[in-house]
Amino acid sequence: MKTLVLGGTGKTGRKVAERLQKLNADVRIGSRSASPAFDWEDKSTWDAALDGIDQVYISFQPDLAAPGATAAISALTKSAADAGVKKLVLLSGRGEEEAQQCEQIVMSSGLDWTIVRASFFNQNFSESFLVNSVAAGYVVLPVGDMREPFIDTDDIADVAVAALTDTKHSRKVYEVTGPRLLTFGEAVQEIAEATNREIVYQEVTIGEYETMLTKYHVPTDVISLLKYLFTEVMDGRNEYLSNGVEEALGRKPTDFKEFVQKTIGTGVWNQPVYK
Repeated sequence: MKTLVLGGTGKTGRKVAERLQKLNADVRIGSRSASPAFDWEDKSTWDAALDGIDQVYISFQPDLAAPGATAAISALTKSAADAGVKKLVLLSGRGEEEAQQCEQIVMSSGLDWTIVRASFFNQNFSESFLVNSVAAGYVVLPVGDMREPFIDTDDIADVAVAALTDTKHSRKVYEVTGPRLLTFGEAVQEIAEATNREIVYQEVTIGEYETMLTKYHVPTDVISLLKYLFTEVMDGRNEYLSNGVEEALGRKPTDFKEFVQKTIGTGVWNQPVYK
């Protein structure tokens, strides 16, 4: 089985590709820098990327809640079917209405499928938009006492690879979360204690947050997505645990403390890196 890993250089896709390669699987990385290239915004790149592919891991950038995601997933699903692809594994978002619409598109494709529906990534604190804030010792977000079951991308990758390598996961939806509910302030405090640093967490209004992001020249489409996530998705609807990791893998999910400990060794929180 030849697998196309879309988002193959991203937080989950990179790990999916690495795991498959260690299993000596035939893997093609789907990214704009790969050869053949894959670009979500350029459909002319899709046919070459899908040529000869049996299954696809789909990680949509920037998020399935972004405008145009449902149209893109619908078009990709059709292109995959036309190319002879047999299975799709979709990384979906927990509590996002648009993500659920994308799930239905994949489920109705006529192809085999598995859905991995994930909560907020641990790695958003270490690889994404929060890493510099943590490193600088000052994290500002428009969210207070709402608790989130943060999930580790290693667990997501393990579930995705299981779905890509074993037919017993066919036509299943795995809702994956970490084993504990934490507020963002509690998560930041756990990082602070483990690194023996002072890291301040401050809750702000969504208006203040938007002003701050604008001041730092964050693109408007990213600001819109973050506003959506923190006003709609982070409204308490996801404040519960799910057993998708244990159901798929037969083990407990990674605890946030474990994530913090393994991240300390990378040095990413030592000082902010602004590009």
